[in-house]
Amino acid sequence: MTTPSAPKTETPAAPTIVLVGHGMVGQRFLEALVERNVTETPARIVVFCEEPRPAYDRVQLTSYFSGRTPDELSLVEDGFMARHGIELHLGDPAESIDRAARTVTARSGLTVAYDTLVLATGSYPFVPPVPGKDIDGCFVYRTVEDLLAIEEYAEHRTTGVVVGGGLLGLEAAGALKGLGLTTHIVEFNPRLMALQVDEGGGAALRRTVEDMGLIVHTGVGGKEITADDNGAVISMALSDGSSIDTDLVIFSAGVRPRDQLARDCGLEVGERGGIVVDERCRTSDPAVYAIGECALAADGRVYGLVAPGYEMAEVAADTITTQATTQATTQATAQATTQATKRFKGADTSTKLKLLGVDVASFGDAHGTADGCLDVVYSDSRTGVYKKLVVGADGALLGGVLVGDADAYGMLRPLTGSVPPVAPEQLVLPAGLGAPAALGPSALPDEAVVCNCHNVTKGAIRSAVTDHHCTTVPEVKKCTKAGTGCGSCVKALTSLVNDELEAGGISVDKGLCGCFAYTRAELYEIVRTLRITTYAQLLDSHGRAEARQGDGCEVCKPAVGSIIASLAPTLGASGYVLDGEQAALQDTNDHFLANLQRNGSYSIVPRIPGGEITPEKLIVIGEVARDFELYTKITGGQRIDLFGARVDQLPLIWARLVDAGFESGHAYGKALRTVKSCVGQTWCRYGVQDSVRMAIDLELRYRGLRSPHKLKSAVSGCARECAEARGKDFGVIATSTGWNLYVGGNGGADPRHADLLAQDLDDQELIRLIDRFLMFYIRTADRLERTSAWLERIEGGLDHVRDVVVDDSLGLCAELEAMMADHVTGYRDEWAETLGDPERLRRFVSFVNAPDAPDPTVKFVPERDQVKPDLTILSGPTLPVRTLEGTASR
Repeated sequence: MTTPSAPKTETPAAPTIVLVGHGMVGQRFLEALVERNVTETPARIVVFCEEPRPAYDRVQLTSYFSGRTPDELSLVEDGFMARHGIELHLGDPAESIDRAARTVTARSGLTVAYDTLVLATGSYPFVPPVPGKDIDGCFVYRTVEDLLAIEEYAEHRTTGVVVGGGLLGLEAAGALKGLGLTTHIVEFNPRLMALQVDEGGGAALRRTVEDMGLIVHTGVGGKEITADDNGAVISMALSDGSSIDTDLVIFSAGVRPRDQLARDCGLEVGERGGIVVDERCRTSDPAVYAIGECALAADGRVYGLVAPGYEMAEVAADTITTQATTQATTQATAQATTQATKRFKGADTSTKLKLLGVDVASFGDAHGTADGCLDVVYSDSRTGVYKKLVVGADGALLGGVLVGDADAYGMLRPLTGSVPPVAPEQLVLPAGLGAPAALGPSALPDEAVVCNCHNVTKGAIRSAVTDHHCTTVPEVKKCTKAGTGCGSCVKALTSLVNDELEAGGISVDKGLCGCFAYTRAELYEIVRTLRITTYAQLLDSHGRAEARQGDGCEVCKPAVGSIIASLAPTLGASGYVLDGEQAALQDTNDHFLANLQRNGSYSIVPRIPGGEITPEKLIVIGEVARDFELYTKITGGQRIDLFGARVDQLPLIWARLVDAGFESGHAYGKALRTVKSCVGQTWCRYGVQDSVRMAIDLELRYRGLRSPHKLKSAVSGCARECAEARGKDFGVIATSTGWNLYVGGNGGADPRHADLLAQDLDDQELIRLIDRFLMFYIRTADRLERTSAWLERIEGGLDHVRDVVVDDSLGLCAELEAMMADHVTGYRDEWAETLGDPERLRRFVSFVNAPDAPDPTVKFVPERDQVKPDLTILSGPTLPVRTLEGTASR
């Protein structure tokens, strides 16, 4: 990758393809050339890129705020350019095109002659002509550099406004919320995501977004942005006469095609923008092509989605390659070959996205514009779920909108244009309300498109297995490119691959890892039935032949360690996870019974059952934090986290906490974390049950329970749901006559509302059903599988779990209850056990050969009257820095 330093003109000795723009579509074009072996010919490929980095996944841009680095967003494999002889000029955009001379000149002055020119300049953010739009604190949301600037500016700000409630606007709002700002969304249309969802879907989306704490203003626009005395944003006036006090404004009100280069060189452009192209993506100049968001396609549309852009890249590459290979053929042959090339006549604009954690999807004729069409609607405003299918007079599925639950998108979109095999009413109903089991991808016809990004059909996926002998999902991805775009089809892809393998008589290896051919659930049953108490015994007796007598791997060791720990009371084994062999099986956090933080320090999280704590215990936590200089934070789980302890300080800190009556909060383990609660009927005038007492009872009952994944719970004292019980693995909501039990919910990156398992339960019934549910989950779930994913995966779903747990259809309930009773009886606080054994305390040192020496790399700097990690930016020796006065400092 180079950026030329001196202006010069290069005359090609071989046919030259110049690509202007290196975004997602530009990179796909290069990959398409490689697939067609263009890079194996004498052809030269030159790329001009405006940004300082190669193509990256702009669809996942907001994931930067979740911890993904710009490098992790990259779409370019290491060595791709060098391996294929492609010249990439970063930070050097094309500034002019001379069509007569067939040259492109870049900002650096470099001029390259071309035989074929491809414009993939993308789009630019539309900023409404609002007075004050250019003052300090106004941003657009389009590139990595935009995000870096927003992150830096927002550091000491409290409020932000996003202008635009479409796809990118909601992404930007989520980013501001994640940065800790009070966030407003201003949308000129009467609803959010007006292009993708209808009025009902927009209402459901708005309710969910507002429940997250974002403030939504629809049907209004920005009127003026005002600045303070320093020239920075201070407020924004709206068109309805109201105003918002804000420190920051992000414009995300749509995009416009970047067609200025084309205009300047005389190419035809559309009346409302976009470089006019034909079905082969050729512009008004046969030597120039345009693809992606900068192009006005032959159907008169500019496509702002990545999938159509990828298809255009394929069409352009196909046409260019075909022309190159037919130059030496007869005119008739060339004409016949050209007619056989791909064409871009339009694209499916179906989308499935997760915005602010909410699934949103639309496909086909989502707004029901076809004559005589009918709507089939399911709406549950309480859970934020809205589903609408548009059906033609002949029963054919024409399109749909899904908000809050888009799991069926992968099946419904390929069925568009055909009559579904079941009534459309059954396709929108959730589990438990009469809907049949999901049809599954195998019910789709072969011509159904499964991967919209790369236009891969079900038939192509089947062919990858049967004709190209692919036996794994990664192999099928490589063969077909299915699942390598937005990723929304991976679930359907996996199902199709496994079904095709099994249909061909090929056994699908569902083993836990390379050491065991059994699933986690099967290993659980082996351990329980044969009363195996060590990992070595299990590996040698039931491991794969090549793994026996070995050390195992990092997948199965913690999984088996968790199984043995959860069964320890029933097996009569030690439940202490750091005893003997068990210590070597644990994940990083369990090694020291604390969460490892990014600078090598650890956090301490004492258990606070139900969120209830006495003033005396609060004082103890404050004194410990003060004496050990720990960063203190109140969490969303109604606990107090203490950050910044060195490993050698952990026993000293926990000794004081245990003396004050605290126990381990198990924040480090795959176990029960918290049971949140509201104040319930004791204090709240709306409460109908004592939610605090129930939360404390549940947390003390299930503390220390090891499971396939962490467990969270909550108890709300009324239907107002202040404890957010429906976002938990098991949640309890009070009714006037008892308790409703919900299961399978979770927050985080892939949130899901819990499903109602049983209602109006008394205390004893509630606890008995939770006992059964948790033990059945622990018994049958996969490794690292949340209850939400388990509930969706397990055959029969919620109905099956209800049959087993409530109706005892398998006759397991007595056994499940007995196992939970063993856990309750056998519980011991891990930190109290550790402090009572000098041998166990020996592990809590930074250096084995210098047990009294603290780790000198764990450092802190002050921030907001507390401390934060002092992180090393570049590793290496500490070098003296000499000042102008000649003194040295470090």
